[in-house]
Amino acid sequence: MSNVGLDEADAWSRARDGDPDAFTSLFDRHRDRVFGHALRLVRQPHDAEDVTAMVFLEAWRRRDAVRVVDGSIIAWLLVTANNTVHNLERGRRRHRVALARMSETGHEPDHADGVADDLDNRERDRRVRDAFASLSSADQNVITLCVLEELPLADAARTLGIPVGTVKSRLSRAKRRLGDLALVSEPTPAFEGGAE
Repeated sequence: MSNVGLDEADAWSRARDGDPDAFTSLFDRHRDRVFGHALRLVRQPHDAEDVTAMVFLEAWRRRDAVRVVDGSIIAWLLVTANNTVHNLERGRRRHRVALARMSETGHEPDHADGVADDLDNRERDRRVRDAFASLSSADQNVITLCVLEELPLADAARTLGIPVGTVKSRLSRAKRRLGDLALVSEPTPAFEGGAE
């Protein structure tokens, strides 16, 4: 374990015991990485900020549940970000369904959000995000830790509390499924030939 890992493990030990300064130092160390991961998932900076805040709130509330892997809490924070985004999306779907049931006749929806989304998102990114979102939480967590964050399999296994062999098999399955889902949602190219 590096000195950085020892320093972080010590800071987390103090934070777990309720030291707000130690927790603040860990927040300062990891907030940009958590924010970047959240932004990859939700694409809107204000949503990524909300996710980041919720992740660190959860870390503070559930200090006894946070896993330190190789002297760092970053893997736990990233998995928590996945779960937070999943919960937010589920809440938004429920909200949209409720609004649709209560929609007023003659009310025109605000198209600004749709226009902004169209400007911000490219088709390929959307397909990958959609494919990632359709994976199970277990598969999302393995992809996040092993592919996006490039953690060693052993560290991912310790973070998730599962054997390394299970991480390997989930990773293989998740990559295959992610590739299949991204291809399925890819539009079929139009036929450009003409009659001879």
